Amino acid sequence: MAASSARIKKSDLGNAEWVLLLSRCIDSIGSEDYTAHLVEMLESVVPFDYSVSFAYHQNERPLCLYHSFSPVEQIVFVDEYLKGPYLLDPFFKACGHKVDAGLYRLRDVAPDRFYQSEYYRSYYIQTGLAEEIAYTMYLQDGVAVVISLMRGGDSSRFSAREFRLLDNVVPIVNSLSQRHWCNLHDSFEIKPPEPENGFNRSIIEDMVSAMFGPRITPREIQVVAQILEGHSSESIARSLGIAVGTVRIHRRNVYAKLQISSQQELFSIFSQKFKTAGK
Repeated sequence: MAASSARIKKSDLGNAEWVLLLSRCIDSIGSEDYTAHLVEMLESVVPFDYSVSFAYHQNERPLCLYHSFSPVEQIVFVDEYLKGPYLLDPFFKACGHKVDAGLYRLRDVAPDRFYQSEYYRSYYIQTGLAEEIAYTMYLQDGVAVVISLMRGGDSSRFSAREFRLLDNVVPIVNSLSQRHWCNLHDSFEIKPPEPENGFNRSIIEDMVSAMFGPRITPREIQVVAQILEGHSSESIARSLGIAVGTVRIHRRNVYAKLQISSQQELFSIFSQKFKTAGK
């Protein structure tokens, strides 16, 4: 990995080198080389260490469309991620909420206690990343694609100027990717939308309900889902329109019903149950 002091922006938008890389990207639409050329074009503007692209559709297991990791790094960034941690990924959650297409820093879409969450401590910290930013976009039939650009722990975070440069090409990334992945919905099991039933549960709430349903109440399911995502008691209270004290009571009741005493144990149960269900 390049140290932060050694980072040099390789080209400017619109110069001959960048136009050549862009043309290669355009020519590769529909081929297996497209994402690699897209990443090469982006890296010519602002350097980064890794890139990975995932496609999401509702509660189906994501598809890894591209990554630049070594075989060892792939285990954490891709293989382990697809076993269940993706459900607690802020970018996955943001796509579920239909955040506007664009470029985001992880901290822009993460819950207020994400960096104290058990997901972060038990999984995300293993990546050793200094920062992750990502392009989000939406394709046909509700399929979302997230293209992450990452800097390792020995590198600096993306500066405001670097972020602006990458943000300037959002329309290009979106337009090219829409054309390249125009048939990506065929890779998922697309079902007709279900009729409105008065409920608007998140995917993580559905998973919590399936795992713990008979033992905890619908309100406790909502609280557990947001605890796992990394929300504080204050954030959960605002989201559900209840008092902070009530959130804490729900948390204590859940821990008692599940016979656990910490968020770490809750995360462990959730992770194990998901992995078992996915086998």
